[in-house]
Amino acid sequence: MRLPRNRRKFWLSILILGFFLIITVAVAGTVYVVIAIRTLPTPAQFSTREISQSTKIYDRTGTVLLYEIHGEEKRTVVPFSSIPDYVKEATIAVEDANFYTRPAIDVTGIIRSIWADIKAGKFVQGGSTITQELARNAFLSPEKTIDRKVKEVILAFELEAKYSKDQILDFYLNQIPYGSNAYGIEAASQTYFGKPAKDLDLAESAVLASLPQAPSYYSPWGGNLSELIARQQYALDRMVQLGYITQAQADAAKAEKIIFAPQSLGTIKAPHFVMAVKNYLINKYGEDEVLNGGLKVITTLNWDMQQVAEKTVEDGVKRNMSLYNSNNAALMAEDPTTGQVLALVGSADYFNASIGGNFDMPIQGLRQPGSSLKPFVYLKALEDGYPPNTVVFDVPTEFNPNCPAIPDYNAPASSSSTPCFHPQDFENFQGPLTFEQALPESINVAAVKVLYLVGIQNVLNELKSFGITTLNNANQYGLSLVLGGGAVKMVDMLKAYSVLSQEGVQHAQTMVLEVDDPNGNVLEKYQDQAARVDDPKYIQWINYILSNPDLRASLFGPGGGITSFPGYDVALKTGTSNDYRDAWAFGYTPSLVVGVWAGNSDYSPMQRNGSSILAAVPMWSAFLKQILPTYQPELFTSPAPLPPADKPMLNGSYIAQPSAGGVSYPQIHDILYYVDKSDPLGPVPQNPSDDSQFANWEAGVLNWASQNVPNFSSTYNKNVPAAAWGNQGQVSNVTINNVYPVSGVFAPSPLNIRADISSTAGLASVEVDLNGAALKTMPISGTSYQLNYAFSGTLGSQNLITIKATDSSGASNSVNIIVYH
Repeated sequence: MRLPRNRRKFWLSILILGFFLIITVAVAGTVYVVIAIRTLPTPAQFSTREISQSTKIYDRTGTVLLYEIHGEEKRTVVPFSSIPDYVKEATIAVEDANFYTRPAIDVTGIIRSIWADIKAGKFVQGGSTITQELARNAFLSPEKTIDRKVKEVILAFELEAKYSKDQILDFYLNQIPYGSNAYGIEAASQTYFGKPAKDLDLAESAVLASLPQAPSYYSPWGGNLSELIARQQYALDRMVQLGYITQAQADAAKAEKIIFAPQSLGTIKAPHFVMAVKNYLINKYGEDEVLNGGLKVITTLNWDMQQVAEKTVEDGVKRNMSLYNSNNAALMAEDPTTGQVLALVGSADYFNASIGGNFDMPIQGLRQPGSSLKPFVYLKALEDGYPPNTVVFDVPTEFNPNCPAIPDYNAPASSSSTPCFHPQDFENFQGPLTFEQALPESINVAAVKVLYLVGIQNVLNELKSFGITTLNNANQYGLSLVLGGGAVKMVDMLKAYSVLSQEGVQHAQTMVLEVDDPNGNVLEKYQDQAARVDDPKYIQWINYILSNPDLRASLFGPGGGITSFPGYDVALKTGTSNDYRDAWAFGYTPSLVVGVWAGNSDYSPMQRNGSSILAAVPMWSAFLKQILPTYQPELFTSPAPLPPADKPMLNGSYIAQPSAGGVSYPQIHDILYYVDKSDPLGPVPQNPSDDSQFANWEAGVLNWASQNVPNFSSTYNKNVPAAAWGNQGQVSNVTINNVYPVSGVFAPSPLNIRADISSTAGLASVEVDLNGAALKTMPISGTSYQLNYAFSGTLGSQNLITIKATDSSGASNSVNIIVYH
């Protein structure tokens, strides 16, 4: 039966159209595939392409991973031979059981995936092999489109044509994401278990193999831990079915309790130290290299010491909160023989935002050092020729020459641009003290006097040579510098104290021992950089003074209390800033330097409870009690005697005993009476009162003597014949005798001030001052003059009267009298 002609033509047209459609689709498909192939990377590029790898920071042993620095991908490529078979087998069991026996794609799986997608009306099932997943993760985007799927299949065939199955599995295990920015099995093992992949056991291997299907969903730190464990057990069952393990092995692995590393703390150790190292690396190598270059960094950190430091700070802050309302602290330890930083705790808690915990106080913080600068001031004095037994008076002293000589500690603070300055000590004033007594007891008035004697700029130069970088303007600090008037960094202070520990040798600080690239090439390696910055013979005296526990007994009890470590020489200096905002403890041995800071992050003051220096010292002591036993006991070098000085105050005695004709003329004066600060070992000053500080310092000493030295007014400070001074040299030829009133009396009103004054060179003038202000200046001629001056003005409760006479040669002499009213 034949179809009608018109029907035949219709079906012929349909056949021709269908043929052309098939040809068109085939050609278009071919063109599409050709274009797709030409735009895809070649498999050969896989082994030569650069893979982003994490920079890993280790402790000094190279075994404790402190942190991985990474960009979006945290990855460490490891050799295939280092990956446990359990990891390989578990991955194959759950991802692609026929990986080693079938080609690049799973046709059945693809058909099943397409059917599931059609039923759902969207892409819901993958059906990909390990090779396809590698192609997608290495070269393609994660979007689910037909175009990407086609490219994935093409690349999968090309990969299998180029590489063996083992190579593909190697690439896969070092490439795929496991969640939490961990890419590759090594990063996953370190992230979730805190160990290298080579140490994974069967149970852990099955857990990690379970993650790539849905890393975020199965995260052990999320809410689906039970589902992750269920998938792990499924993986173990599949490994049994495939013959990789026995049922007994699977049962044991299922029974094993999986211990995951904590999410927040398990990924970073010693965070302040690590971030300081990271900043160093970025500054040197650039951010991209550090984030993606796979550097291996061996640091100077002693992990055992770091853990002790962190626990010490944690416990110390708890104590300080109850005693001093202090919420923060920091600790830093350094090997002074190398400059290597051994431990660094930058705050009480890096992750506590309420105290600004991620702020690294030792590295970034600028804080007042309190008295911790005093050793360097006394060191400069020793270098200038002052012997260690030099005497300075710890008495109430006003250091502003324009203020009353006898300070009023109850007066309100002045708003003047040059306010009065009369520091106090934690305890009562102690009178005459040697350097050896004043430094370890941290006496403020004595330290200010020593700073004045040696010069502020000279001390700043000394501090700069020792490593202090933040104190640069002498006019900004004044004499308060020695009490913490400037701001310093703990890292600099540790460097300066390290120079003391090493008797004048400075070693450049470092936190890095070695940096290697991923191929093992050494980019940098630690080399000691040492330089001598000071003479050891003077530093040895500072070390002796600061390490003698008996000399600090007044602060810490007999034998030094918690600051003493039997068998070890340990030097210590504390510091407390104004208003108790900062408490410090710096201590050192010949092999270790430790600094501790305590305070509040917001600069609010601590609450004084006895003395705030004990906010830092107990932490310092607790740390050393655990760490020192790991060191061999060492002793500081015993200091050699320094040249003596044949001068009152510089010879260890505050009472001068000039004599002539068998008559003694005992004298008690301040150090400026005998010392010209520009030439301390030279002649005594011709005119002590030319020094702007002399009148006030002398007034404080005379006031103390009148109250503490028996018969002072009747026995001491009589006019001395020039011959009586001998080599001690009373240079001035001007004499002032028969002075009235004598020190220590209550003055009548009106007050008659009298004295017999003479000079063989001929007198030129006589001046009478009251409390630092001139009352009357009288031009005089002749070799003698009898002063008789009546004062009817207002007197304070305590008053300093000064009589100063000058002769025609310019020589002068002065007498100070303290009277009460």
